[in-house]
Amino acid sequence: MSWAINLILILMVTGAVAWGFRFVGQRVTGNKPFYRDMPFAIAFGYVFGVVVIVGAMLYYFQPIDNKGVPSSGVVFFRWAVQGFMSFAVAAYLFRLIGRHVGTEGTRKLFRTMPLTAAFGILVIIIYAVVSIFAGAIAPFGQEEIFANANIVPGGNPLLGGNPEFPLGTDQIGRDIYSRLIYGAQNTVGIAFATTCLAFFVGGSLGFLASIVGGWLDQLLSRAVDVLMAIPALIFALLLMTIASVWSNQLGIDRTMFMILIIAMIDSTRVYRLSRAVGQNIVVMDYIEAAKLRGEGMGYLIFKEILPNAMAPLLAEFGLRFCFVFLTIASLSFLGVGIQPPLADWGTMVKDLSQFINFAAFAPNVATAPLLAASAIALLTVAVNFVVDWMLHKSSGLKE
Repeated sequence: MSWAINLILILMVTGAVAWGFRFVGQRVTGNKPFYRDMPFAIAFGYVFGVVVIVGAMLYYFQPIDNKGVPSSGVVFFRWAVQGFMSFAVAAYLFRLIGRHVGTEGTRKLFRTMPLTAAFGILVIIIYAVVSIFAGAIAPFGQEEIFANANIVPGGNPLLGGNPEFPLGTDQIGRDIYSRLIYGAQNTVGIAFATTCLAFFVGGSLGFLASIVGGWLDQLLSRAVDVLMAIPALIFALLLMTIASVWSNQLGIDRTMFMILIIAMIDSTRVYRLSRAVGQNIVVMDYIEAAKLRGEGMGYLIFKEILPNAMAPLLAEFGLRFCFVFLTIASLSFLGVGIQPPLADWGTMVKDLSQFINFAAFAPNVATAPLLAASAIALLTVAVNFVVDWMLHKSSGLKE
């Protein structure tokens, strides 16, 4: 309980400092509006942010013990901070180059682009390149097994590493760095295909229900209600367990069943959103004019409704891609997703999770399962950054 007591003391001291910060600011500035109208929560946030930054700096620069190995967790924390700073600088340079290179339209796009969106686009481009050219980038195959297993990440021979395997090897001797690269190809590629399929099915049915209405709307909506009443991960796990038997009998790859199952489950969420947005659009005058002109159902959906529903659908696409991505990783972690020997980040987290037990005396080893988890988290954050920016642009909001 000592950590809880320390946390309470830190919060109490931070609250006292925040109150003093606001009080002193009001007196020194003559009660100017910035400090006069500042809520206590805002002042607390400022002070707490400073505390977190100072604590992170102290943790980053904490001394090394006698054995020459940083204390548990510092290795991964330093890698994370250095990686974040590298990506931030690269994103700034990427946006700067984009403002001066390219067509007038792309230069204008980069001039209005926030740094977070540049960061997200850069990460997505890197992931896409790695996914497409995984076979050329990875030094070894995803199925290749070496004699030396459990090599420590870092490549330092004095700490049990090997320069030939910078991120070490897993418990059966496979190169973690190569499997991370192939994991991008397998996990991200399948997630993107699944999300596109879910949006095509759910969006088309949702717009169709909003246009036709009547018994078709009721039939589709009640079917969606039934599917949404079941927890998504449990439902996917149940269906994948059944599909694992069918895949052996029918000779069809289990990955195809996984794409169809996850797309079907997530299309229900897309259906709800597209139906709600579509019902607000179909009552507009230009929809009635298109009907009077004799336009068909396809024209109404893809030429009239879809362009006007793009903003919420873009936001939902980014969110849904992240959920699909995490669902695939979760199913692989549970053993029913992407199957060995194919590399998958969810499976890698599961396989390497045993290394966390060595955190007390071998912190480099304990960072191994965090590598795949960090790859999942980084892509999730990047996609949300880009989607937020696209939603801001498509919604017509001004800076």
